[in-house]
Amino acid sequence: MAYKTLDRITVSDIETVGIPSQEAEKLHLHLSQILRNYGAATPDTWKNIYKHLLNPNLPFSFHQMMYYGCYKDTNLDPPPAWIPDREIALSTNIGQVLEKHGKRILGLRYRDPISSFAEFQEFSVMNPEVYWRMIFDEMNISFSVPPSCILREHTTEEGRVLYPGGQWLPGAVMNSARSCLDLNGKKSLDDVMIKWRNEGDDDLPVNCLTLKELRAEVCLVANALETLGLKKGSAIAIDMPMNVTAVIIYLAIVLAGYVVVSIADSFAPREISLRLKISNAKAIFTQDFILRGGKSLPLYRRVVDAHAPLAIVAPATGSNSTVELRDCDITWHSFMERVKHLKAIDYTAVDQSIEAPTNILFSSGTTGEPKAIPWTHSTPLKAAADAWSHMDIHKGDVVCWPTNLGWMMGPWLVYATLLNGASIAIYDGSPLGPGFAKFVQDAKVTMLGVVPSIVRAWKNTNCTAGLDWSTIRCFSSTGEASSVDEYLWLMGRANYKPVIEYCGGTEIGGGFVTGSLLQFQSLAAFSTPAMGCTLFILDGDGNPFPQTTVGTGELALHPSMFGASTTLLNANHYDVYFKGMPIWNGKVLRRHGDEFERTAGGYFRAHGRADDTMNLGGIKVSSIEIERICNVVDDIVLETAAIGVPPLGGGPEQLVIAVVLKDRNFGANLDLLKTAFNSSLQKKLNPLFRVHQVVIVPSLPRTASNKVMRRILRQQFAQLNEGPKL
Repeated sequence: MAYKTLDRITVSDIETVGIPSQEAEKLHLHLSQILRNYGAATPDTWKNIYKHLLNPNLPFSFHQMMYYGCYKDTNLDPPPAWIPDREIALSTNIGQVLEKHGKRILGLRYRDPISSFAEFQEFSVMNPEVYWRMIFDEMNISFSVPPSCILREHTTEEGRVLYPGGQWLPGAVMNSARSCLDLNGKKSLDDVMIKWRNEGDDDLPVNCLTLKELRAEVCLVANALETLGLKKGSAIAIDMPMNVTAVIIYLAIVLAGYVVVSIADSFAPREISLRLKISNAKAIFTQDFILRGGKSLPLYRRVVDAHAPLAIVAPATGSNSTVELRDCDITWHSFMERVKHLKAIDYTAVDQSIEAPTNILFSSGTTGEPKAIPWTHSTPLKAAADAWSHMDIHKGDVVCWPTNLGWMMGPWLVYATLLNGASIAIYDGSPLGPGFAKFVQDAKVTMLGVVPSIVRAWKNTNCTAGLDWSTIRCFSSTGEASSVDEYLWLMGRANYKPVIEYCGGTEIGGGFVTGSLLQFQSLAAFSTPAMGCTLFILDGDGNPFPQTTVGTGELALHPSMFGASTTLLNANHYDVYFKGMPIWNGKVLRRHGDEFERTAGGYFRAHGRADDTMNLGGIKVSSIEIERICNVVDDIVLETAAIGVPPLGGGPEQLVIAVVLKDRNFGANLDLLKTAFNSSLQKKLNPLFRVHQVVIVPSLPRTASNKVMRRILRQQFAQLNEGPKL
């Protein structure tokens, strides 16, 4: 649609989007006053429009008319959608730190939190000893044994560098689950730590669990874990929906000195079995069924089909389970009966080295087998520090992010919230409908995390209509590439609160590029490297561009990044992340694999995977995993290539399957092939995957060594989807 500049918009134009004449006249009069004061095309014009003119009840097409009209003839790249106020900036966690310490750490360069934010981010990189001690103090993080230093630069063994980026917190001892439950300046026993509601109970009050109650429940489960007779450090899997019971189990496993194995509740038996095998899990917590939208989906059955070890099976909320268990398995009720005799519910946390594993998560590689990534006790500190500094999470906040413990954002949510003294908000049900949207209102959520596909569902169904989301201070988005239009709509539901884009990885424990409440925020763009992180965009020869250069290329990271992984269970960590990477200032850069753009305005945009891994619905999956299944779907198929392609207008990648037929003269029915691919992928890999398009090609482009050049196909298909830019 072609939009007019704001100074050319008439009352009739406003009426065309469905606004009655009398109201259109008032809006036009108010708009004219704003234009007289701030001009027709400035960020301050847009700021005053979203603060004083727009509201969630006006048609979204009017919101679009204002936003696109304001920036139609500007060259801002990208244009800001939210602009910080001085008062908001001063009240943020970082704003308060800068007001206290800004002049001491930045000297005469310090002006105010907004104008000095970029310098503070640079300070966090250049002065890790000072920065991280200050942040741990602000967050009330305590160690059973404090580290000898923050970062030990060189650690070698037999001439081999163990930590390319240095060793973080050497000698420290702690238990990250205990830190979530401890009393400190941020928490009291009566503070609400978890708010939740079950699907179907949407008109009932929100349930609450205080810190005192949470501690008691976690300690009870930790004591019950001792009855299993497992050796400390043993791996125990969780394959459950994200609910209160799952969070309690997660914290109890870590508190008791065991290691969580994260498995998403959407996985097919083959994927469950693979993860159990890689992690050598000795037991698994699961649920009999998953109740969603009035449907009952079997979960325990999948665990059995995966030939899992001992399973402790909890009932789905509100169900009277009659599922028959294997002889080796036990019900949740029987498990908890083992400790009913305890008079005092307490448990002494198992202190461990900062480098001891607490959680094994999985990220797809390009070999077909998921990488097993151990999170240590330092990883939760990275997650919580990101939340503290970039999403401004603090005591009194209510943090909601539809996710699962099988993906990194599940554990991230637990630590980012509880370590900062805030409340986790959990909706045990589908996040796509009006029930979840009402829960956000009723729980008084202050930070709402999203993935673009969920936002798209909300926008398409308008399920937020009539609800009050005014308690939201900011949104955060991760997992997929976002769409400008959909996130403009999202901001408008909460009277234009900012969206903090957040990109990282399971192997990082958080983000490397994100946004801030102290900076202008633009839609579908990142405004800053994360605190403590340095980004590099590589040119065609694999060398870093100068830091201020505008350009697009594969992203690399400085290796000295707190919280990032140092080992893999089933691969050589150095080979995966460092081998063959360029040297910068004497240090080898860390491979990430996404393709990124640095814009003229100093922002960053993500352009998907530079390698053969794609992101489907927030789930990283390798092309090879998909192709292995698609290649045997039908006898007419010779070979396939799976590519993730961004749709017209931006947004999450869509799965395109390029097919080479055995008989090139044979006419294939593309609809039947698409149905067959979908059926096999959903049964054998993940029920959430969908093939968007099937394309017949004469052959696949290959390198001289016969490797498929999927990037060439991705570029060809993406060109077909290119749309007009703002």
